[in-house]
Amino acid sequence: MHIGTRAALTAAFTATLLASVGASAAEVNVYSSRHYDVDKALYDTFTQQTGIKVNVIEGKEDELIERMKTEGANSPADVLITVDAGRLWRAQEAGLLQPTRNKALEAAIPAHLREPEGHWFGISKRARIIVYNKATVKPADLPRYETLAEPAWKGRVLVRASNSVYNQSLVGALLAANGEAKTEAWAKGVVANMARKPQGGDTDQIKGVAAGEGDVAVSNTYYFARIASSTKPEDKAIADKLGVIFPNQGDRGTHVNISGAGITKSAPNKQSAEKFLEYLISPDAQRMFTEKNFEYPIVAGAPTAPVLVSWGTFKEDPLNAAVYGKNNAEALKIMDRAGWK
Repeated sequence: MHIGTRAALTAAFTATLLASVGASAAEVNVYSSRHYDVDKALYDTFTQQTGIKVNVIEGKEDELIERMKTEGANSPADVLITVDAGRLWRAQEAGLLQPTRNKALEAAIPAHLREPEGHWFGISKRARIIVYNKATVKPADLPRYETLAEPAWKGRVLVRASNSVYNQSLVGALLAANGEAKTEAWAKGVVANMARKPQGGDTDQIKGVAAGEGDVAVSNTYYFARIASSTKPEDKAIADKLGVIFPNQGDRGTHVNISGAGITKSAPNKQSAEKFLEYLISPDAQRMFTEKNFEYPIVAGAPTAPVLVSWGTFKEDPLNAAVYGKNNAEALKIMDRAGWK
């Protein structure tokens, strides 16, 4: 049974689900903030391969975390899935996840893309890139994230608001690399260089560059990959105008974030939960992540979507995701002080 909702679910529903779980090892209960079409295909394939039924409750990250807090030890959740290490860190800090030692997961997932004690694991990844207008920008002029704050880019930068967890994680990574004072100065420089007040998501920033509203946009890779792979004439027209920069290739590497999953502290079906996490790093699952949603596979050597391959390989920042997850709250304070609305 696949259960999904973005609204707060009633206590009566929780009671019904609680009554149906715990006795059987042939199911796993997933709380997920991912909202991609590929996910149902992943769940269905897992059930076909293992016979383990996947029950899914969908919602926003903070909503699911608060729900788990309220449910406490009686929570039916076995696995929490979110799209950013910052949210996984919040769940860990709230005591909602348990450490898991699993040789298969530890062998397949790079150490910097999983929590050191096994509270959560990356299952796919995405890079935070700079998308640029080929007519007005030379990639050599924008080699680093830090360059976005330089005066030459005044009125040219498009980026979403500070409440974007993707931006918070990027700032958290910069905080780890450069320290508080330099990161705050950088954030103020970016604010000064914004072509317009932040509005919309990453796709809106990309379209804004194509429309001439700015010269560069900060975006996750899969947003631009969707446009670049589209057969729609209007999307092709956008993609033809734009190029991709992987920042900081000359030093620490490009910031990479994850979709990740952890086993909950009170998981009633822990064995099934571990099998589910192992499945998410299997060749079938990794292929679906990249082919259907243009995410990078987390497992080295796994096939990658052609559009991502066309952009070339890149050096990624080896900073452990737990670090910028932990830095999330401080990153938001820095952005607020900088006037990043």
